[in-house]
Amino acid sequence: MKKIILLGILLSISVFSFKVIMVTDIGGLGDGSFMDGTWSGIVKACEELGIEYEVIQSKEQGDYVSNLSKAAEQADVVFAVGYLMSDAFYKVAQQYPETYFVGIDFDNGTELSNVMTFTFKEQEGSFLTGYLAAGMTRTGKVAIIGGIPIPPVKRYEIGFRAGVKAFNQIHNTNVEVKVVYANSFTDPKKGKELAQALISEKVDIIQQACGGTALGIIEAVKEEDQKLVKSDNLKDLIDYFYENGGYFMLGGDVEQGPQAPGYILASAIKRVDVASYLAVKMAYNGEWAPGNTELGIKENGEGISNMIFTKGIVPDSLICEIEYLISLIKKEEFIIPSSEEELNGMKIKIKF
Repeated sequence: MKKIILLGILLSISVFSFKVIMVTDIGGLGDGSFMDGTWSGIVKACEELGIEYEVIQSKEQGDYVSNLSKAAEQADVVFAVGYLMSDAFYKVAQQYPETYFVGIDFDNGTELSNVMTFTFKEQEGSFLTGYLAAGMTRTGKVAIIGGIPIPPVKRYEIGFRAGVKAFNQIHNTNVEVKVVYANSFTDPKKGKELAQALISEKVDIIQQACGGTALGIIEAVKEEDQKLVKSDNLKDLIDYFYENGGYFMLGGDVEQGPQAPGYILASAIKRVDVASYLAVKMAYNGEWAPGNTELGIKENGEGISNMIFTKGIVPDSLICEIEYLISLIKKEEFIIPSSEEELNGMKIKIKF
């Protein structure tokens, strides 16, 4: 009996001694987007498995190596979240070969047996929101506000512009796209200033690709809409927008609609939560698969939100067009541009 009890204690210890630590880049938690989405997947997996989890938030880029090293000394699985962490990630991963490392949003091609990375075809999700924006604008002007012009954000930009270009080619319209960068993922004040400047130029739909900076875009959009509707009631907003249009933000990475119901037209979905969830499960269950996995629409890693608050103001015909484009992308019959050169050469032969 004593042996059975002791075995039970040892098994209990082994189950709960497994630990996951996520290290953020300077964006940190609370962005309502990329970081929070990744963290939600980790939390979900760890709580399902009954294992310990923790987050270490970096204040500046100089923290990356020390924070990752600290995490590696305490955890079985270490997540580095954000393209800016790439160099520090591979440096530390080589120093701790017995620890699993998961990188979200980067892959430099280095092959290590303890490293798994996830990258995304951001251009596919933002293509859909770009197409939607072009179909919904009342002013003929839309925009995207990026954070720092790193490769994942540039793909967001290219995809959004491609979506607008596709709509223009298919419908013989001339919707204009403006592109601005905040050079920060953590500056809501800057986001609000940029959004207000765009609104003053008659831009009525703004895609965010700037993390926590987008919280300021939401503020700007809400303030402008309140001048028109003079009510924060969702039904009043939707009734007004259906007849007259309004000012909207397009979310990024996660479904941001619940953060500001009615003011966020849709979100370009980037399933960082699925990537982090799967990585935890694979590490814990002994199914570790080193290397990079790229996720797009075909792999259910990119997409567009269900527009649970705003779908009623979007014409059924536009929704059908987007669904058809998704089907073409899934079948790889339509490849979304991911570079300036590909965008310049894009020609759409589809007609609705």
